[in-house]
Amino acid sequence: MNIPTSIKVIVIGLVLVASSLTIWDQIQYVFGIGWAADEYALEDEFEVPYADTSCTVAGVSFHGDLYTYYDQESQALDDVSTSEDITYYLSVAEDSPNIEVILLEIDSYGGSPVATQEVVETMQQYVTKPIVVQIREAGDSAGYWVASAGDYIFASDLSDVGSIGVTMSYLDESILNQKEGYTYNQISSGKFKDSGDPQKVLTAEEKALFQRDVDIMHEAFIQAVSTNREMDIEVVRKLADGSAMLGEMALEKGLIDEVGGFYDVLDYIYDEYEVDPVVCW
Repeated sequence: MNIPTSIKVIVIGLVLVASSLTIWDQIQYVFGIGWAADEYALEDEFEVPYADTSCTVAGVSFHGDLYTYYDQESQALDDVSTSEDITYYLSVAEDSPNIEVILLEIDSYGGSPVATQEVVETMQQYVTKPIVVQIREAGDSAGYWVASAGDYIFASDLSDVGSIGVTMSYLDESILNQKEGYTYNQISSGKFKDSGDPQKVLTAEEKALFQRDVDIMHEAFIQAVSTNREMDIEVVRKLADGSAMLGEMALEKGLIDEVGGFYDVLDYIYDEYEVDPVVCW
């Protein structure tokens, strides 16, 4: 079949136009112009949260339960924080030349021991700038462990502080299942593989295994607070019964440095570090 010359010309023209557009897209991408400039601007805004040169204090939030990671779409709804996010913002703050002080705002009743370690290690091994901690409603358990690694800790007189302890407690549903006529059939590669399944009774051996791990983590918590707060370890051990206390008592026991709120924090930063505190979150 013979294709008319006019159609051939049109097809060739369309191919050339498409090729030109593709090449132009590539040029814009490589040199960051046109649509690419807008894309880069959005990326820069997202990746560098403290890029505003008027910012002198980087605000980092630790709100809710702490995990190593979490589904981003569910994170805000479930009120959780992740060590991935917190360490990212701490690192950006450390690397931002305009930031002189970091304000770590904590409102948490606890979370994962590993996530806690990851945040604390970043605070102690990577960040060199002063970290001032403000405990709001609560700085308990993992929340307090992280707080203790800061350079100076504020809390309200009504803040819940401490809870130096570890728990693996859970609800045993086995009796209810028996009443409902359900039978738990153990099929596993070892007698401890399904330990802690709430559908079965916890044996004495299984409980001993969990208690072993809880005791190890509890001792690590005590050691960390003792080192971070420069407190005698036996003093910390007496406080480490899992209970929390309000701000005034926490100050008396040495768990925080000052009772106060946000504006007291700003005054402290101004006086202690001679920084005009412009906080950016």
